Amino acid sequence: MGPHVISSTFLWYLCFVLSVVVHVQGSNGWLNAHATFYGANQSPTTLGGACGYDDTFHAGFGVNTAAVSTTLFRNGEVCGACYQVMCDYREDPKWCLISRSVTVTATNFCPPNNHGGWCDPPYHHFDMSMPAFLRIARQGNEGIVPVIYRRVGCKRRGGVRFTLKGQSNFNMVMVSNVGGSGDVKGVWIRGSRSTGAWLSMHRNWGANWQSSADLRNQRLSFKITLVDGKTLVFLNVVPPTWTFGQTFSSKTQFF
Repeated sequence: MGPHVISSTFLWYLCFVLSVVVHVQGSNGWLNAHATFYGANQSPTTLGGACGYDDTFHAGFGVNTAAVSTTLFRNGEVCGACYQVMCDYREDPKWCLISRSVTVTATNFCPPNNHGGWCDPPYHHFDMSMPAFLRIARQGNEGIVPVIYRRVGCKRRGGVRFTLKGQSNFNMVMVSNVGGSGDVKGVWIRGSRSTGAWLSMHRNWGANWQSSADLRNQRLSFKITLVDGKTLVFLNVVPPTWTFGQTFSSKTQFF
């Protein structure tokens, strides 16, 4: 038989199919990044850092947490978001555990050093708690490992938690244990003596939101909108006998 002649139509069709396959593979949400660990000499519950979580267990996140690079941190908007992280065994079979992944909550900021460091823009980087890091990488590696990651929904136990901070007419509320996308876009507060209007709160830093209204001796309700647009109202979640420093948990949760 003579040589086969491949038509231009067939080549066009082949390229089209390959482009579709590549697009489908790329649309599963996995992205490339690198990971390190920190806090080896600290209790992993104290790694709340730039998000303001005093205790990651108290906040509902446990020990599987990470500080994320500038590109991911988004000035604190990412606080509470969840990522599935897997060590890239094909890139580093020496230190990566094969087919192991861990879901971490973003609770801290990995600051840039402006000298080409891994946390400088535009890098995607996870500086993980040591327990989380050792779920995907071998112990003994003091360096850096390649990973792939994707955003995943946060599965929380119990309801959203509101920790009341501040004094007199300066209310600061730490919002934690948020399910769904986990990252909070907006918070509103309302006292039981108000006329029904919601007061917009402003992000003070990380997961802490502030208001200048004096709402002492009132039942407090909250409205939260996540980055993905989902909104829930938490009516009378805080009793009028509240004091600064207390934490209250709602009966409802994002899914």
